[in-house]
Parts: sequence; structure tokens; C-alpha cells
Amino acid sequence: MSKEINMKDYKHLGSYGIIVDNNKILLIKKCSGPYHGKLDLPGGTVEMNERPIDTLKRELKEEVGINVIESELLDVDSVSFKWSYNKEKYNVHHIGIFYKITKYDGIVKKVNVIDNVNDDSLGADFYDISNLTSDDLSEIAWMEIKKLKENI
Repeated sequence: MSKEINMKDYKHLGSYGIIVDNNKILLIKKCSGPYHGKLDLPGGTVEMNERPIDTLKRELKEEVGINVIESELLDVDSVSFKWSYNKEKYNVHHIGIFYKITKYDGIVKKVNVIDNVNDDSLGADFYDISNLTSDDLSEIAWMEIKKLKENI
């Protein structure tokens, strides 16, 4: 990726959960950040001294309202893109650790329920994988969903 003059580099490492049921995938609606207004995989930033699997469990509890009971490492990959925020320009390198969640308990927080808003999510819902396009999704979610579509 070429770098424009006066652009700052921003690297993000996150753990994300993939839950698929009857060709529908669980996604959150973003309300801030570079993916504002897009659908994204539930998950988030690996904090200092936190194991990626613990990040997954914490983030899915916060964003989606579920407890991850069983999961397996599915993929590790990344995307790069440009983002403007507060008059600053960034080259973003977003690295994701993706887990297939095979067992969970709890009730999924639905999109647009006011009490469910946290720092960057408006809640979650299941979306038909075959109907999703790059326009609907964050770059990192689109990357993983394209892989899922190839296996449906």
C-alpha cells in the first residue's frame, strides 16, 4: 500500500467471533470508528496482557450479550485501508484473529435497542450471508464473509 504524505499509520489487533446459523451470520452495527454505520463481526481490541481468546469472550459479552462456551481458531488475516478522522488522515492496518464459535449461551442483544449501545456497537442480529455485500460491511468483515461464501 502506498503512503500519502502527512498520513499517520494506525495498527489495530482484534479478536472476532463468527457465529453462523442456517447461512446467517451474527453481525453488529457499528456506531463509531472507521466502520461507522457498517455491519461488522462482533469482537474488538486485544488489550495489554490479554490473551486473544479472553478478548473474544469479553467483547462478545459486551457487544452481543452472550457467553462464549466453545470456540476454535478459524483464521488470522488483515486488511489495509485509508481513513480520515478529525481532519487527520490514517493508513490503517487492521489485523484480525477470527474464532468460530460453536457453543454459547445468553440472548443476543438486538440492533437499535437503546440500552444495548456500548462504545461502538448498536447491538447485533443475524444476517443472510448470501445477501451481504462489501457496501454493507467493514473491510475486515467483508474479507471473512467472502471466504464463508466460497464454502456455502
